[in-house]
Amino acid sequence: MRLGALLIKEKTVNKKMIVVLALASAWLLPGSRATTAQGMGSQQPATSSQNSQAITDQDVALLRKDIRSQKKQLIAANLNLTADEATKFWPIYDQYQAEYAKIGDAKYQLIKEYAQNWGTVTDEQALLYTRRALDIDQSVIQLRQKYVPIVNQVLPGKKTATFFQLDRRIGLLIDVQLASQIPLVQSQGQ
Repeated sequence: MRLGALLIKEKTVNKKMIVVLALASAWLLPGSRATTAQGMGSQQPATSSQNSQAITDQDVALLRKDIRSQKKQLIAANLNLTADEATKFWPIYDQYQAEYAKIGDAKYQLIKEYAQNWGTVTDEQALLYTRRALDIDQSVIQLRQKYVPIVNQVLPGKKTATFFQLDRRIGLLIDVQLASQIPLVQSQGQ
């Protein structure tokens, strides 16, 4: 859980929240055709018996909702806001998260498509997936750039920077967990 330790100051963090966040994100795709029940090390598609255990879109939606809740709790625990700052910040945060969730929808759709096509991904599809993934990454950057001045209207510079540090660290943790569960495209023929 070294990434979790890098996430936030240890003295203010509920360690259980970090574990839940990391494990929840690692379980985003278990049972999909792109991952196996054995976990991170394997780069082979799941068998049909494992597909019967695939989680549904509704399961993923509930999991993502839980991750968003845990993320908000982590930020609240580590962003020392006054009552006045909190009153102004949290509505902006909720608006930011709603926009961030739309980007997450695009990421989920891309991962789902990759999983559905696992084993038959062509060179052209692989390049398209790469471009789409980069576009998603760029969307996150653009969203953060859009919200820096908005957040800075209600929080001083250090707290604005701290919020975006926390947001980015949590996002990176989730991305690392996701990436570790998605097999490399060239391994589909092996």
